[in-house]
Amino acid sequence: MDESLMHAEPLGNGKSIYVTKNHTFGTDAVLLADFAKIYKIKSAVDLGTGCGIIGFLILRDRPEAKVFGVDISEEAIFAAEKTAEDFEFFNFTPVCSNLTELKHKLEFGCHDLVVCNPPYKAKNAGLTNENPKIKTARHETDCSLKDIIEVSAKLLKTSGKLCMCHRPERLAELLRLMSENKIEPKRLRIVCKSKGCEPWLVLVTGVRCAKSGLRIDPPLFVYENGKFSEEMLKVYGSYKEGHAL
Repeated sequence: MDESLMHAEPLGNGKSIYVTKNHTFGTDAVLLADFAKIYKIKSAVDLGTGCGIIGFLILRDRPEAKVFGVDISEEAIFAAEKTAEDFEFFNFTPVCSNLTELKHKLEFGCHDLVVCNPPYKAKNAGLTNENPKIKTARHETDCSLKDIIEVSAKLLKTSGKLCMCHRPERLAELLRLMSENKIEPKRLRIVCKSKGCEPWLVLVTGVRCAKSGLRIDPPLFVYENGKFSEEMLKVYGSYKEGHAL
């Protein structure tokens, strides 16, 4: 890949990340990383890591952890590898692989955390982008939600946690697939663009082989009075170092 096509975005704490036209990140990824950061971990797997944003945000705050970033795109893995090298994320390991081939590339049954910001649209739902890389990121062309949950269950140790974000219309499917794979939904948070708006995103934590019992956190509002809410400023604070909010 031509390195001139990459540019660095600040992550805070003196760290940065390389992004490309095809592999960048949005608010949902930053929110998912913040949602998952309360859990103490030694080993985490980021499925569909893209440029590596979630894994690098985890390592920014927990540099002692080990994070494996999995993606099928060689371009994404190259950018993540370059970020790890240039910005000294020593415990980040990129893994270029399809989810169905992970058994021979990652150890199963031992990880404390799996995170995933998946493609939100089913394979044949809605309009698809002509760019195959963007299409893969938005639609379930290379893996389904079922595939993601099944491999997450195999990667996690007992009591390990799966943290995901998704669109509200697929929440019932997400919770059902978690339960079917012995990942008990334990924590749910709804994200709205502003008060009075329909939910825009859901954040969910499931725990491997846990007892039932779901906690629902207060909703998160992205904007208040046309500006980032106080909570969003806290989430974005250190990441937006050098950026005007």
